[in-house]
Amino acid sequence: MSHILLIDDERKLTDPLRSSFERAGYEVTVANDGHTGLSIAMVENPDVIVLDVMMPGLDGWQVCQTIRQHSTVPIIMLTALDDSMDRIKGLELGADDYLVKPFSYKELEAHVRAMLRRVQLDHGEHTPSSIIIGDITLDLEAHIVTKGGEEVILRQKEYEILTLLMTNLGKVVTRDRLFDEVWGTDWLGDTRTLDVHMSWLRGKLEDDPTHPLYLQTVRGVGYRFVNPEQG
Repeated sequence: MSHILLIDDERKLTDPLRSSFERAGYEVTVANDGHTGLSIAMVENPDVIVLDVMMPGLDGWQVCQTIRQHSTVPIIMLTALDDSMDRIKGLELGADDYLVKPFSYKELEAHVRAMLRRVQLDHGEHTPSSIIIGDITLDLEAHIVTKGGEEVILRQKEYEILTLLMTNLGKVVTRDRLFDEVWGTDWLGDTRTLDVHMSWLRGKLEDDPTHPLYLQTVRGVGYRFVNPEQG
């Protein structure tokens, strides 16, 4: 589980961000001032730091500069000003990325994911190009799904759901997380749309959709993808 340290004095921002990231499966620590954030960064060694620039007392610039003297942890700077000079200053102090307020959770998470991927590559950790479970293969590079060697045509949302489930093999993926990552946190449509998409997926991937072997429902929680050969 990736650990995010969120340093920002705006609780109206940090509270919903914490909730969204936790629903998506991240561990989140929040600090609402620079001194606390710096202390946590030095002790807990988070995987990514999301750092606001404008904070009373110890500001984001100072926090970033001090962290960089001790750690190479990815730092994403947040600012309310879309100023190229601020951007340059942040990068010169050691920030890895920059995001201007206001932004959506999905936008920030995309930046976080990019930072985590970079760290994995730096450490020699490679994300598999394909996942094979039973007779189902998910080719992440070609964006193709096959069953028994035959290509299965999926809608985009079906593909995104399947990818999230197969990359979390055996783990329950909650309904909230599926909506957050596939439809976005601002989804206001009918929540039954997820069940409809799961029904479509089962119809395409299961030999008997009424008794699914791969795509299992965890009642009241969400769904999980399992390997029937290990069950």
